[in-house]
Order: sequence, then C-alpha cells, then structure tokens
Amino acid sequence: MRVHFIAIGGNIMHALAVAMRDAGHSVSGSDDVINDPARSVLAKSGLLPDDLGWHPSRIQADLDAVILGMHAYEDNPELLKAKELGLKIMSFPEFIYQQSVNKERIVIAGSHGKTTITSMIIHVLEHHKQHFDYLVGSTPKGLSSGVRLTSTAAYIVLEGDEYLSSKLDNKPKFLSYQPHIVVINGVAWDHANVFPSVDVYEEQFRELVRSVPKAGSLIYNKEDNATTNICQQGHKNRTDSIALPYGVHPHRIKNGKSYLKTDHGDVEVQFFGKHNFINVNAAKVVCNRLGINDVRFYETITTFEGAPKRLEKIAETPNRTVFLDYAHAPSKLAATVQAVREQFPKSKLVALMELHTFSSLNSNFLPQYKNTLKGADVMGVYVNPDILAQKKMPAFAPGTFKQFFNAKNLHELSSTTEIEQFLQYNSNAHTVYLLMSSGNFGGFEPKIWVQNMK
Repeated sequence: MRVHFIAIGGNIMHALAVAMRDAGHSVSGSDDVINDPARSVLAKSGLLPDDLGWHPSRIQADLDAVILGMHAYEDNPELLKAKELGLKIMSFPEFIYQQSVNKERIVIAGSHGKTTITSMIIHVLEHHKQHFDYLVGSTPKGLSSGVRLTSTAAYIVLEGDEYLSSKLDNKPKFLSYQPHIVVINGVAWDHANVFPSVDVYEEQFRELVRSVPKAGSLIYNKEDNATTNICQQGHKNRTDSIALPYGVHPHRIKNGKSYLKTDHGDVEVQFFGKHNFINVNAAKVVCNRLGINDVRFYETITTFEGAPKRLEKIAETPNRTVFLDYAHAPSKLAATVQAVREQFPKSKLVALMELHTFSSLNSNFLPQYKNTLKGADVMGVYVNPDILAQKKMPAFAPGTFKQFFNAKNLHELSSTTEIEQFLQYNSNAHTVYLLMSSGNFGGFEPKIWVQNMK
C-alpha cells in the first residue's frame, strides 16, 4: 500500500506510520508541529517530513489511503486535496479496523487504567511468545513501538480511547474497532469539551456495551458503580455473550513491597496501589480468555515494571523518591495520590499536577477536582499561561484552584522557575514526590531535575 498520514506527529499516528513502513508499505506524512518523542522516532525511521506544514502537492492520486489525525481540521489543505481527488480518507481507528478485520479484536476501555492494563497483557503475551498485534498509547518497556500490525497475527490487543476519532469522524475510537472482547475498567466523566455532561459521556460506554457481538465477552470492573450499572443494564437479558466482572486482586503490602495473594502463594510485584490491583485482575481475565492460565500469568507479571509515566519511579535516594505519572483527569488524580499515600504512609508526600487539557481548564469541569489531592502533605497545581493562550482561554484569578481543589494551602504555579522553587523548598527526609501531567510542565524536565537533586 501507499499511505499518507495527515498529522503524522500524533502519539499513535507516528507509531502506526512506522509500523506500516516496517511491514513493507510506502509511507509519507505531514504535520505543522512534531515534538519528541515522535520527532526522534520518525527521523530514525526516515519518515520525518522535510518541511513542517501542510503541502497539498504531497497528496497524489495513486495513494491507497489517507489517514487523518485529530490535529488536522476540516479546512486542512491536504485533506481538501484528498477529497478533491476522491481518495479513501480514514481516521486511524478506522484504518486499524480495516487492517485487522480478520483478527479477533480485544479492546481495553475505560476512563482510567487502559494503558496499564494493555501493557500488562502485552507483557504477559510477549513473555509466552504469543503471536499477536497490539496498539497502546505508550511504548511498553522492552518493545520499540506502541503499535505492531502484521498480516499473520490471529488477534490484536487495542487500547480503546473514548475520545473522537477525527474531525470527520465524531464517534469514539473504541467503537471503530468493533471488538470481540471488551474491557471497561471505570467510567468517570472526562473530555468535557466534546462530552458536555456525565450522561453524554456515559452514553459512549453504553454504546460500547451494546456493541458486544454474539459469542463475545464483556469484562468489567465491579468495584466501580458507574461501570457496573452501565454494563449490567446494557448486557441484561443477553444470553448470546458472556459478562465477566472483576475486582481488586487480593494483596498485601509489607516493608514497602507489594504481593499478590494467589492459590499458589504470594507473588511479589513491582507495582502498587488499589487501582493497579484492579488493573492486574483485568489483565488476568483477558489473558485467561486468550489461553494463558493463572500459573503462567503470575510467573510473568512479577517482572512487569509498569507502563511509562504510570507511577514510573524516575529517582530514588535514601531521602527522596520521585514518581512521574500521566494522571490528569480527577479520577486518575485521586487514585494515584491515594496509591502513593498508602505505599509510603510515613513519608512526606509532595504532589504536583499540571492542568493541561481543555477539560481540566474548563471552569464548568474544575469542580470535579474537589479533594482529589487529599492525602498529600504539600500540593501544587501548575498552569502554563502559553497553553491558555494557545487554547484561547482566559487566565484564572489567584485562588481559583484553591477553591476548586478544596485546598487552602495549595500552591498555584505558572512558570518553570516556580516549579523548581516549589520542589526544592519542600525537600526533606524522607520525601516522596509525585509529578502528574499529560503535558510537559511548560518545558520543565523532571528526569533532568532529579539528576541535579541535592
């Protein structure tokens, strides 16, 4: 095939482009902004565009498909040229479906935990040398990419995002995949810019439940009330498919180490937190459905080090431990802070998070953050003024976030200098730092900062 990617710098888009090239296809792409890690990956693969920007001349009549990323708008010059030529235009979820139409499709969905559960499943299947394809939002440790797409694998494991597929395709990505096995790990309102109410947001998951096919499997987190209601109501009276609830895996914590309680004895694992003990049970149920029994699952999950930026430990000294996490939505934030607090009950906990997304900066959505940082000894919230300007959103008055987070002692930060001062000032023995963002802290580099910790 000859395929062109509009907005090739996207998280999944660049990985899919490389996977297609590795499979022997002819690949090109365009974007107006490409940041690392996408820039480095594309450059290494020979797919980095020579010039940034949109160039209609790159759209030729002999293209088999044009893949449209979310970053590309309806008036994109390359998109308009593709329409003029009558080319096949697809979002990447639509394209993934077309490439896996003859495979069994397993989709991991939910407001939180998707990347971790998908990474756990991939880790176990890789260890046991299963032949499968996958798509996940963060490159699993030990692998070179977040996407693998072959013509021979019998099934594909997909992280299923509920966000819109493209500017031309306003259905959630997970609906494009038409899965045979569905996991829903939790439902908590997010993406308020496109799902303006809780009900509208939850309706996307109701539709996913209704889409489970005959002989399919619906695997859901029974610990989450919204998820349970959606799945039980949507699957009621279905006798042609199976529903498999899961909860928190039995576990214990001793001397700062986590153990899964199993019928074969305690199994030490490298992750912690209630949400991860739920995640691991979801992964186990899926692996069981794919032929991996409990013994084989447990012997492998001991070496799972976690997904990048999901409670990723980036530094540890006798007096300091630093974690980097992707948490940005309220439910993710609360679960992550709680997990670290429980794992380090005697340490000082400094929690810093960045409000970065359209939802998190929306004054109608901000009340959802109430008490989400509760459990931290010191709390900071960072907002990059440049991001507000780019999103054409107004600045917030001092004290706004103290009110919404219900934290009078919350530190409101707006520059990388203030971030460094905040972290340095709140250092003592023993301190655990929890840095949470789906952005980049305005250019502040946590992994560089920890190298210079005094």
